[in-house]
Amino acid sequence: MSTFSIFLVLITIVCFLLIIVIMVQNPKGGGLSSTFGSSSQLGGVQKTTDFLDKSTWTLAAVLIMLILASSLSFTGTLSDSNSKIIDESSISTPAKPAETPATTTPAKPAEEKK
Repeated sequence: MSTFSIFLVLITIVCFLLIIVIMVQNPKGGGLSSTFGSSSQLGGVQKTTDFLDKSTWTLAAVLIMLILASSLSFTGTLSDSNSKIIDESSISTPAKPAETPATTTPAKPAEEKK
């Protein structure tokens, strides 16, 4: 398993965790703390929004670092080097112009009437 494949697996895991953390949050800022009632009923639930906010930013930073690290480890070995569309011999030398047959003669200019 190459290092690029390892980065792809890690990026997928971080993306999945980031989706879960974002989906748990309430768009109005209540989050899980509003679901469980007041903060006096359950201890520690009032800090839930802080934890979700910090985990969102942390996972986003980890995701960006993994993407940058994977781009540095990418060697391009997954590409098709034997492509028939891009021929390396045609890239290195310019194409030759089409030759005209030797049997053609130039047209004679028309004579002017006086």
